[in-house]
Amino acid sequence: MDGTLLNSNHEVSDQFFELFHKLNRKGIQFVAASGRQYHSIVEKLRPIKEDIYVIAENGALVKRQEEELLVIPIQNQLKNSLLESIEEIDGAHAMLCGKYKAYFDGRSNLFLDQIKEYYEQFEIHDDLNHVSDEIIKIAVYHTLNAEEYIYPELQKMEQQVKVKVSGKHWVDLNHPMANKGNALQKLIDRIGISTSEVLVFGDYNNDLEMLQLSEYSFAMANAHPNVKKVANFETASNDDYGVERILEKLI
Repeated sequence: MDGTLLNSNHEVSDQFFELFHKLNRKGIQFVAASGRQYHSIVEKLRPIKEDIYVIAENGALVKRQEEELLVIPIQNQLKNSLLESIEEIDGAHAMLCGKYKAYFDGRSNLFLDQIKEYYEQFEIHDDLNHVSDEIIKIAVYHTLNAEEYIYPELQKMEQQVKVKVSGKHWVDLNHPMANKGNALQKLIDRIGISTSEVLVFGDYNNDLEMLQLSEYSFAMANAHPNVKKVANFETASNDDYGVERILEKLI
């Protein structure tokens, strides 16, 4: 979604919705795959939400309409250990992502308006260790640069949890099996198609496993260098209708 389908104003173009309906009439399925919360994704795609698959929270939750197709939570003990490590990082703010609701602590009030863009449903808790919901992702925000200030501190946890830089300000922590590539592979198997029948777009490190699945993998012009190395093709930026340009060619 962000940096790929959405422009810099976090908007989906009218052109995309027109292309979606043309593709849908040809029997082509659309999957929205994002580090975003499920509710946030479907809000952006409200006109077509009944007709799409949604891979949310980097692959920890997969749904079609109200049917849960995949849920991969983080073990509670590991969650608490990760929160302790995040607490030690100066300028880092942790958010717990349940299946349908996110949980922030009181310190997050300082930048809550910024993160409301990504979390439609949320609660404020004084102590995140007391959240009883099933957690499928921990998102860590840094006001300056997540790759520089957060990732080096959490990299040592990569044997226990998947650590992904998902944006300039974000690092996401998921169960090792929770990634967009694994989630998309399960959808491919469910639908009954091959990876050669799949076209994938991405712009950041949490897209790498998904891009590696398909021969038809496209990096956005604005993509992270790691993404451009993995993708087989490149398209225009998210502000220059990069996704729409390729879908027009496909049609």
